[in-house]
Amino acid sequence: MKKTISSSYDFLGISSAALCLVHCLIFPILTILPLGFIHNPIIDLMFASIGLFAIFKIMKKTSLLVSSILIVSMSLIWISILSELFYENHLDLILFGGIGMIIGHVLNYNLHKIRK
Repeated sequence: MKKTISSSYDFLGISSAALCLVHCLIFPILTILPLGFIHNPIIDLMFASIGLFAIFKIMKKTSLLVSSILIVSMSLIWISILSELFYENHLDLILFGGIGMIIGHVLNYNLHKIRK
């Protein structure tokens, strides 16, 4: 039962990171079109909060490598979001953080499959 719960947090983390990455890659293109879209860093904050929840649930049960990847990636994401909220300065660190989150969750999921 624990493996199923942990893998569901992996799926939550993978899907949240993937949606965030798609949002970060596609949204600048949408702002060029005259559709009235405005970038809202609250959406990024929502994705980061979901990812942070998944990381806290996974970190105690995973390897040091995966924990390190997830912590560094989440730190990059939070630095980028907070700099945008407070300084209105968009950093591209969020893209690297999103890619790292996907890699970390996929590695963690694969480690669970190997241990079965």
